[in-house]
Amino acid sequence: MAKILIVDDERAIRRAMREILEFEEFEVDEAENGKQGLEKAKSDNYDIIFCDIKMPEMDGMEVLEGLQKAKVDTPVIMISGHGNIETAVQAIKKGAFDFIEKPLDLNRILVTIRNANDKTVLIEERKVLKKTVKKFKGSSIIGETEEIHQIKEMIEKVAPSDARVLITGENGTGKELVARSLHDLSERKEKPFIEVNCAAIPAELIESELFGHEKGAFTSAVKMKKGKFELASGGTLFLDEIGDMSSSAQAKVLRALQENLIQRVGGEKDIKVNARIVAATNKNLRNEITEGNFREDLYHRLAVILIHVPSLNDRRDDIPLLANHFMSMVCNEHGVAKKSFDDKALEELQKTDWTGNIRELRNIVERLIILGGDIISAEEVKMFANPRKED
Repeated sequence: MAKILIVDDERAIRRAMREILEFEEFEVDEAENGKQGLEKAKSDNYDIIFCDIKMPEMDGMEVLEGLQKAKVDTPVIMISGHGNIETAVQAIKKGAFDFIEKPLDLNRILVTIRNANDKTVLIEERKVLKKTVKKFKGSSIIGETEEIHQIKEMIEKVAPSDARVLITGENGTGKELVARSLHDLSERKEKPFIEVNCAAIPAELIESELFGHEKGAFTSAVKMKKGKFELASGGTLFLDEIGDMSSSAQAKVLRALQENLIQRVGGEKDIKVNARIVAATNKNLRNEITEGNFREDLYHRLAVILIHVPSLNDRRDDIPLLANHFMSMVCNEHGVAKKSFDDKALEELQKTDWTGNIRELRNIVERLIILGGDIISAEEVKMFANPRKED
């Protein structure tokens, strides 16, 4: 249930609201003045804040302004016994979600909480969507080789289910794009797609990142934080480079997959989660199991469906399609007139040893757009994209 902060200098009001909200099974916290309320709101995660307007020292409008400056986007519901249209309008203009007059009406409170919760969900989804659109703008699984057709067919079959998927392949082959496609074609597509790069997070922080932490769990835990499992609940959690996950984190992930329950770091309460797990790795997990670096039981939990993404060297016939796709996308991003490749240039790209796979191809296309002419030639490819061939 939602966690709610009540900021009011009248103890009787706080007590009455607490009784009402706790009866409805909300988690409730209190602040007896504006300054205390502002500090609590900045240091902890609340889903909704009720704030009185008329308070000594720091009134509700000042609290609202302080929250805006601190970029706390929790919905704030202003309450006042001296309400009028002007006050309500002023509060809404300053960023309040709603305005309620005293004496407080139970039904009005509950309806406002429900609406505020809906707004909170929309804010989180909007944040995720903005990141996703920025990251995947213009992206799709490009290719006509047999290997790519098989992957597309597999995605169409597997996506509608909740089956866990393990995606394997070298760095830069497009494993993340396969994971995104699985989500976009699933029943969970309206819910969050949350990514965790297990290789990029230090071992001592990976558990906090995945499962969240309680306030005070460790030195820098100044407020409660939800982990990726909670944030992805109802949607898809993509565990990239899972072969680099620490053994202690592997054990906790295994429990989460077995029981759909997690515990935040420093917490004792079991939290139910419902995220579809898609994992990816550039390692041979069978070898990692033999060497004692990866749990075999976790491997079998993750690898219900296996999808292998081939290297670019194994699908050279797709290089012209990919190069022209990146040409259009990068020219659009840079705001320049679209350039093109001549046939010899595309042939030269097909000869290249793509150790960095599709990611390297995209970077080289961008380099050629910046440094090359309107029609990219084979000589320009040799000069700017393939210096290894010059000798």
